[in-house]
Amino acid sequence: MSSFLVIMVIIVYLAVIFYVAYWAEKNSKSNWVNNPYVYTLSLAVYCTAWTYYGSVGLAATSGLKFLTIYLGPIIIIPTWILLMRKIIRISKGNKISSLADFISLRYGNNRFLGALVTFVCVLAIVPYISLQLKAISETFNVITNHNIVSNSIINDTTFYIAILLALFAAFFGTQHTDASEKHKGIITAIALESVIKLIFFLIIGIYVTFYLFNGPTDIYVKASILPNFDIQQKIDGVEGGFNWFFLSLLSMIAIMLLPRQFQVTVVENEREKYLKKVTWLFPLYLLLFNIFVIFIAWGGNIIFQNDQVDADLFTLMLPLQNGHEFLALLVFLGGFSAAISMVVISTLALSTMLSNNLIIPYGFLGKFSKGESDENTESIKTIRRLAIFILIIVAYFFYRSFTLDRSLVSIGLISFVIIAQLAPSFFGGLFWRRGSSKGAIYGIIIGFLVTVYTLIIPFTIDSQLFSTSFINEGLFGINLLKPYELLGLQIFEPVPHAFFWSMFFNIIVYILISVNIVGNYRERNFAEMFVDNSKYASLHENAYVWKGEAYVKDIRKVLTRFLGEKRTERALNLFFMKYDIDKKTQFADARLVNFSEKLLTGSIGSASSRILISSVIKEVEISLPEVLNILDETQKAKESNKELQERDKQKDDFLDTVAHELKTPITSIRALSEILLDNDDIENETKRKFLNSIVSESERVSRLINNILDLEKLSTGKEKLELVENSIKNTIQKSVDAVRQLALNNQVYINSEGVQDIKAVYDADRIQQVIINLLSNAIKFSNKNNGKVYIFNVISNDKLEVLVEDNGRGIEEDDLKSIFNKFYQAKNQTILKPVGSGLGLAISKQIIKSHNGKIWAENIKPQGARVTFTLPININ
Repeated sequence: MSSFLVIMVIIVYLAVIFYVAYWAEKNSKSNWVNNPYVYTLSLAVYCTAWTYYGSVGLAATSGLKFLTIYLGPIIIIPTWILLMRKIIRISKGNKISSLADFISLRYGNNRFLGALVTFVCVLAIVPYISLQLKAISETFNVITNHNIVSNSIINDTTFYIAILLALFAAFFGTQHTDASEKHKGIITAIALESVIKLIFFLIIGIYVTFYLFNGPTDIYVKASILPNFDIQQKIDGVEGGFNWFFLSLLSMIAIMLLPRQFQVTVVENEREKYLKKVTWLFPLYLLLFNIFVIFIAWGGNIIFQNDQVDADLFTLMLPLQNGHEFLALLVFLGGFSAAISMVVISTLALSTMLSNNLIIPYGFLGKFSKGESDENTESIKTIRRLAIFILIIVAYFFYRSFTLDRSLVSIGLISFVIIAQLAPSFFGGLFWRRGSSKGAIYGIIIGFLVTVYTLIIPFTIDSQLFSTSFINEGLFGINLLKPYELLGLQIFEPVPHAFFWSMFFNIIVYILISVNIVGNYRERNFAEMFVDNSKYASLHENAYVWKGEAYVKDIRKVLTRFLGEKRTERALNLFFMKYDIDKKTQFADARLVNFSEKLLTGSIGSASSRILISSVIKEVEISLPEVLNILDETQKAKESNKELQERDKQKDDFLDTVAHELKTPITSIRALSEILLDNDDIENETKRKFLNSIVSESERVSRLINNILDLEKLSTGKEKLELVENSIKNTIQKSVDAVRQLALNNQVYINSEGVQDIKAVYDADRIQQVIINLLSNAIKFSNKNNGKVYIFNVISNDKLEVLVEDNGRGIEEDDLKSIFNKFYQAKNQTILKPVGSGLGLAISKQIIKSHNGKIWAENIKPQGARVTFTLPININ
């Protein structure tokens, strides 16, 4: 195929992707941009050129082992509803914009730890980016019939593609200095590319399976006679099982901690509820992507069994071999989209980490602290743009120097192992309070050095064909120090072997140092907020522990240098309004200190924001017990405040309901009265109906006012009860007689045969009021077709119990305790009660309480509800 034609197709394709990204940025509020499908598809950036080509290559040489790269994500994703939700809430609450910021903040904004995480990520991802460039270069050469990569950069098409990708990432990824803001354009473009690469991969899968062969059975039969076929399709005993397990665990960590995955999953998350869609849609995507991998691999082995063809290129070579160049071009575009998605998102994530955790805190912080906001903003953007270009150019030269003769899978797995060194500090920080920054730092360093020794050095020796006995004999000729058989362990392949030993030493060091060296109060503060996120998530500024002296004017100056005067004033005004603080206040408290640090975090990183804010305040060291006490007090204050707010809301709802209840009859009375006044010729019968309605509505108003007055008297203890000995049987009978007509109207049968004649001391009128209310409610909620109400009494624990039951639908479990709250029914009146003011049960509760009794509700079987109240008794 013509090189010119392929290059033109690439340019047109990139133009389309650029346009989609541009459109999404301009229409960032559109439902086409903001939806769970775009979010979920953006996560498919996990499927890179390695997936597109390397999985087939691995399947062709090692059988089903390629599945381990996808088993890990599929296993862990169902837990994201809890796990990833926690991570997202922490990140949003603290304006975290990268993995390095997340880990650094957890351990007290530790600057060195943030830089270390960034360093590890760069070392892991630059070779991974070079892997994508390798895939683009090799597939371009295959489809255009070039045999070798040009020795001159000027003649290398991959170089220009790399520059275009850098321009794309720099333009759409650095429009805001606040890196925690969403990149709608890039994410939408990535989602589109996820669809494209999946469709094209399914097309080649169907082509190989059903066009070149007669379905899966035909491929299997023909592949099964090839050498080593049976061995490749088996796990290979216990040793093979261990290798599968650790490779799956490695990919499980990768889907969480690869910088590009953290970027799309956490930083770019718009709504937590999107995770529900992810838990089934993303595993489905991975399943569809892998359903034809093994068939393409078998097909390639069958067709090219006598030819020297790189198994990584089977996907492209199979259509070319059969003269289907257009199909090969589609495959190339699918692989190209898979590669550029990874490159763009990875460089975006890494550039943020480099600027916020390495370049700014160690090089430009002093300059920024003295500069103006516009100047600082442009400097930050420039740093990130340069970082993107440098990362891609370094990856390009890495690809030309080191990766030409290595498989896609081998490079990708090394990146996975390096990134995995962050797992103990990341997950330990989420679930273990004692984890300390020193433990995290030394754990990462030791784990990384073990990875270098057991994997990176041997890999480099193999790829560059150095002459050395290091691999076969070990360092200094010591067998126990063989990099692929460290300490005599021989059951693992190189990647699982390096992963096992690096994790082992990393975790041991992290735990031992954390147990023996206690972190400072800042670490403990953030440890509590991270581990007990459900407890402190809604506290934000309140959960931040700080003591010292700080002035608002000094903090305002720092913020203005990075956010500008307008944005700073707007942010501070919102803060003062939120906490009801006088805008003229001079002194800053812990909440403002934390709020200010978070405002700066998105622009310059958590470590740098802490340094800048700390430079204008005087901080006092706090003991660990004091940290915990302050956090507990904050939590209690939050709960108390929440209760007060709920009571205020209930009171407002109650007053709204009372106003509504009064307005309705008063409006009716006024309307009827006006009709009577304006019309002298109304017939007597009609006039009588109107007057009856006026009387009825007046009585309704009177009842409501009396109920409100009753409730107020009973609540405040102003009501004086006539406590004398009475017969409960007589009181119940009077109550039944009072509601008998209501029961007849509703066709409800009242059974009072279980009533016993027991003497008790109570106010007869008030208890009758309670019983009438309970009977009325029971009648209203009885079975509509066969309504029955039972009232009876028993003696239990020296108390008189009166029970009223109905055979209706019962009461919702959540409402059983709440229906007696005096504001509750007004709040839910349209749901719980078809008629009435909703004050009856609240008044009943107060009456029973004033008699030193109790009242409660419960559901009964097979259906219905029971309300019971108790009274002290006096047995003759």
